[in-house]
Amino acid sequence: MSGLFTLLRSRVDRNAKRAIEVYTEQLPEYRAMAGNAPTRAELVDFATVLRRRTAELAADGEPFTESDLAGMRAHGMSRGMSGVSLTSQQRVLVLHATLTLREIQEATGPTDSDQLTHMLAWLPRNGLAAQNAFTDGYLNGLERRVPEVRRVQGFARALLTGNPAAPDVAVSLGMPFVTRYVVVVVRIPDASLPDAGQRRDEIIEEILVDHRVPMTWHDPGELVALLPADDTGPALRLVRRFAELLGRPCAVAAATGALGDLAAALASARGLSQVAPVEAKPLRLNVMTDLFTELGVRQMPEIDGWLRDLGDRLATGPDLVRTLDCFYRNGMNRLTAAAVLHIHPRTLDYRLRRVRELTTMDPLSVRGIRILSTTVTLVLSGTWS
Repeated sequence: MSGLFTLLRSRVDRNAKRAIEVYTEQLPEYRAMAGNAPTRAELVDFATVLRRRTAELAADGEPFTESDLAGMRAHGMSRGMSGVSLTSQQRVLVLHATLTLREIQEATGPTDSDQLTHMLAWLPRNGLAAQNAFTDGYLNGLERRVPEVRRVQGFARALLTGNPAAPDVAVSLGMPFVTRYVVVVVRIPDASLPDAGQRRDEIIEEILVDHRVPMTWHDPGELVALLPADDTGPALRLVRRFAELLGRPCAVAAATGALGDLAAALASARGLSQVAPVEAKPLRLNVMTDLFTELGVRQMPEIDGWLRDLGDRLATGPDLVRTLDCFYRNGMNRLTAAAVLHIHPRTLDYRLRRVRELTTMDPLSVRGIRILSTTVTLVLSGTWS
């Protein structure tokens, strides 16, 4: 065949150099690598060889050879060992596919319909084989270069951003890849940690011993974990282990989402974590049905201010916030609540009367339960200054 394929072969060098220019323009990591002359030469050389072999093999209708795929794995491994992020690696694959189609369009003449049809029939299967080989090599290189704790966090971010490489990363880490996840957000009111970066990695490493799931620090005061949505038991055990390792109280919230929509689940869980109670040992995964009232209140300044006033009254004591929290958590059972609080039931009765005096609300009435339980939760969230 001639025409399209002849022109593609003649433009290999030009197209390869343009590809590297596009990568360095759009990807800071590639821009940094290209600043090193030997590395830039390596990038250009690979782009040149890949285009030459594509034009040659597509013209003959032959697939990439094992030698070709081995070269792609080797180049991918080189990128992984250089520490290129998963986001940049995936972006390069998308840019390459886009540039390939552009190069074909530019080389196609008015009489090249047969060659174009031939090329477009060859490209999907062989292009996918090339991408898979490059990704496989990249993940192997990343495994050699990047500590597991960092790769785990990269996997979590890949899931949250919908990165198509997430399934391959899951396999490389030996972690589950499912269609629905529960996204757990653990908020730390006091985010200061000694040797913060190192300590955060150490905490994730220790949790990974018993919980092989993706986790990442979204910021110094927020851990995000993703677990299969069909069983929330491990999620609660994970956050309790986290609180134990952290050695300080935290607030926990969760939301469930499907692949491709996990960013929305994260946003929901993060919002809920802002009104979730701060606990030394988390009692449950707080979800929307647990905190929808508190979340709605925080978005209405007038009601928020009114409840703050009630919270200030309860703060005058004696220990009324903790008493109400325990009372409501134990189904308003006087004897159980008193035992948990280590006080006499009559002391509990006195405190409930004190609540009525300070707020003019009966904590056992429907109205009192609705308003006071919301107030208590918001006080315990620690987000009211």
